[in-house]
Amino acid sequence: VLLQASGGGRVQPGRSLRLSCTVSGLTLDYYDIAWYRQISGKERELVSSITSDLNTKYAESVKGRFTIDRFGAGRTATVYLQMNALMPEDTAVYYCRAISMARAYWGQGTQVTVSS
Repeated sequence: VLLQASGGGRVQPGRSLRLSCTVSGLTLDYYDIAWYRQISGKERELVSSITSDLNTKYAESVKGRFTIDRFGAGRTATVYLQMNALMPEDTAVYYCRAISMARAYWGQGTQVTVSS
């Protein structure tokens, strides 16, 4: 099982980033894929999720700014998190997670820093 996250970086407020999470080694029809973030000193929180039939959810703090999308099927997929109008409070380590009824897997984090 592999979840590989990428796309983080440092940007100025108001700019955009796109995170990618490539998932392989799972029967992905049974898995939702989610993005979480952990702000320094705080608990990890759900940012957005997408089911295998492309139903999406967003945290209130990112609605209208972030978009999640999912491509692929079978045992490989890539999930993108398009982040627009970034704000300093979006600064965090972002993690992707594959979730089924039975188990869940985490990917490694990717740092997003929004600063002028």
